[in-house]
Amino acid sequence: MIGVLIQLIIYLVIVGVIYWAVTTILGVIPLPDPIKRVIQVLCLVVLVLIIVFALLQLLPEVGGIHLRGFG
Repeated sequence: MIGVLIQLIIYLVIVGVIYWAVTTILGVIPLPDPIKRVIQVLCLVVLVLIIVFALLQLLPEVGGIHLRGFG
């Protein structure tokens, strides 16, 4: 259980650093506002999907729930 929590924290830190890097780079590059917003939304959607996929992989270890194709 402790290993799962540590793994989840590592996933969240990595996703947070990626999101921070993308938003920082977008602040430096001169792009029109709609394009920046589209890139930010796409980045956020991809990162949320990564977090959901990571949670689905950790689910069998925590609750004993087994999903086909995960874990």
